Amino acid sequence: MGHGRNALRTSAAGAVSATLLAAGLGLAPAASAAAGTPGIRFVDISGDGGTVLKANVVTPAGADGTRSYPLIVLPTSWGLPQAEYLVQAQKLANSGYVVVSYNVRGFWQSGGEIEVAGPPDVADASKVIDWALANTPSDARKVGMAGVSYGAGISLLAAAHDERIKAVAALSGWADLIDSIYSGRTQHAQAAALLDGAGALTGRPSAELQQTFKDFFSSDLSKEQSLIAWGKKRSPQTYVDRLNANGAAIMLANAWGDTIFPPNQYAKFYEELTGPKRLEFRPGDHATAEATGLFGLPNDVWTDTGRWFDHYLKGTDNGIDREQPVQLKSRSTGGYEGYPDWKSVGKVSKKLALPGTTTIHANVDSGADGGIVFLSSILDQLAQLPPTASIPLLPRWWAAVWQSERYASAQQVRGTARLHTTVTATKESGTLVAYLYDVGPLGLGKLVSNAPYTFHGQTPGKPFGVDLELYSTAYDVPAGHRLALVVDTVDPLYIEHNPSGAQLTFSSPAYDPSYVTVPLREQ
Repeated sequence: MGHGRNALRTSAAGAVSATLLAAGLGLAPAASAAAGTPGIRFVDISGDGGTVLKANVVTPAGADGTRSYPLIVLPTSWGLPQAEYLVQAQKLANSGYVVVSYNVRGFWQSGGEIEVAGPPDVADASKVIDWALANTPSDARKVGMAGVSYGAGISLLAAAHDERIKAVAALSGWADLIDSIYSGRTQHAQAAALLDGAGALTGRPSAELQQTFKDFFSSDLSKEQSLIAWGKKRSPQTYVDRLNANGAAIMLANAWGDTIFPPNQYAKFYEELTGPKRLEFRPGDHATAEATGLFGLPNDVWTDTGRWFDHYLKGTDNGIDREQPVQLKSRSTGGYEGYPDWKSVGKVSKKLALPGTTTIHANVDSGADGGIVFLSSILDQLAQLPPTASIPLLPRWWAAVWQSERYASAQQVRGTARLHTTVTATKESGTLVAYLYDVGPLGLGKLVSNAPYTFHGQTPGKPFGVDLELYSTAYDVPAGHRLALVVDTVDPLYIEHNPSGAQLTFSSPAYDPSYVTVPLREQ
C-alpha cells in the first residue's frame, strides 16, 4: 500500500509539473508584456514577521495621486507564480482599480514556508493591504480580495479577520478543508497527492505540513483528531460568524466536478452567509472554469467577478444584486439557471428504492470509478464525456447495483443526491463508494455523481445505518434512460480501508427501507 501511495504521489508530481509548465508558458508572455506597460511594477512587500512577499502592482492609466481608487488584492493559487493574474489585473486596472497580486508565502520567490492558509497567511493578507494603502492611490474604504483555489481560501479567511475587506470573489476555493479532502472519513488520495506534489515542486513545505501529509496518507486513526483540528483552523466555515459580522459581499464560484474542493461544502457555507452573496456552479474540475480568463479569453467567471466588485466596491448599478443569487450551469445543456437560494435547487425529489439484500466482496475495483483527477471532469466540461461503466457487465461479486424504471421524460437532476441504507460488515472497518449513473438503452452508464464513505469501530455482523451525501451536480437524464446506483469498495480517487477478505451486505429492512433521494429541478 505504501509503495502505491508513493507511486501516486510521484505521478501526481509529474502531472503538476506539466500543468505548471503549461501555465508558465501561457503566462510568461503576459508577464513580459506587462513589465513594459506603464502602471505595472514588481515590488517586495514585508509580510507577517517580516517575510518577503513578491508582488506586482497594477494601477489605472493616468493615476497621479490626485484621486484614490478601489483596491483589489489577489493572492496566488497553490504552486503558481506571481504572474498568474497579470492579465486579469490589467483588465481590472483598466476599469479603475488598483490591483496588488502577491505570491503567497512558501512558494516561488516569496519567503517563508507553506502554511496552508494558516494564521501567517491570513496576517500576510492584511500586511499587503497595509502596504497598498500606504504606497498606492487606493481607497481604504473600498478594499476587495479575490483568488483562484488557494487564493480563494486565503481571501475568505482574510475577510473574516480584517473588516476592511468589503467584497470577496472566491473562485474554486474551499469552505471546509476537511470536508473537501477527507469527506466521509475517506482520504481523497489523488487530490492530496496533487497538492503534496505541487507544494514540493514549487515551494517549501513547513515541517507541520510535511507531517500533516504523512499522517493523512498513513491512515493512522490516532492522528485523525489532530488532522481535523488542523483543517478546522484553516477553514472559512469555522469563521462564518466573523464573516457575517464584518458584512463583506461574498461571491463563491466552483465547478461541479472539482476533485479537490467538491461543491457540497461551498453550498453549505453559502447558506450560512447572511450578507450580500452569490453562488455559481459550472461544469469542469478544479479551477478549469476560470482558466481561460487567466489567458485573457472571454470567461464568465471573471466577467461576474468584475461585475461583483463594480457593484460592491464602486457602487455601480449593474443589476448583479437583483439577479437570482444562485446561478447554475448544467453539465448537459450548458445553459444557466437562476435560483433564489440553494434550498430551492432540487426542490422536488424522487426516491429510488434499494430493495432486497445484496452482499459484495471488498478489495477489488469493480470497474465503477469516479474517474481521474482533473482529466475526467475536464472531458465532461469540454465534450460531455463523464466516466462511464457498462452497468450490465459490472461483476455483482464486487458491485451492488440497483436500477430505476425507464423514465418517460427527461429527469433534470439538480443538487445533492442522498443515500440511506443499512450495512452489515464482516470486519470492524471498511470503505464503500456510491455512484449514481445515467444508464442508456444499451446499458452504458454515464457518471452523474459519487462519494466515498468509511467506517471504523463497527461490530462485525451487526447492521448499522449509513447516510451519505453524493457530490452536488446539475445533470439531465434523457427520456428513455434509467438511473442506477452502484456501490463498490475500491476507487483510485480514494484510500480504502477494507481489510483483506471483507464483505459488505446491504439490506432494506421493512422498518427502515433503503433508498437514494434524487433531487430534481421543478418543472
